[in-house]
Amino acid sequence: MSGIITVIHIIVCFILIIAVLLQSGKAADLAGAFGGGGSQTVFGPRGAATILSKATTISAIVFMLTSLGLWMLSARGVKSAVSGEEAPAKEAAAVTETKKEAEETKPPPTEEKKEKEQKSTETEKKK
Repeated sequence: MSGIITVIHIIVCFILIIAVLLQSGKAADLAGAFGGGGSQTVFGPRGAATILSKATTISAIVFMLTSLGLWMLSARGVKSAVSGEEAPAKEAAAVTETKKEAEETKPPPTEEKKEKEQKSTETEKKK
């Protein structure tokens, strides 16, 4: 869906640019060329809307709508800005334990573990 809206958005951008650049300015008539302001009223000359002014208005509205649509589609999934991957989930802060606390919470060793530890210490002493 966002691909279609992006293509429409780009086409409308080009139409809007062309329509704005092809329009003549307010003082583009013959009187304006010589500095005369006779054809202008307080709010500028008011004439019939040309095809370029209608195209500008329509393309500006479509441009705004496609911009809003792309913005809403981009806000759907939270993704990493670096590579487009999903953002990592927030993890709880790790609780640090001191060695003494870790030994206190450790279950008591079984007989097999005690024997293994004794054998390993004996082999280390022989080396």
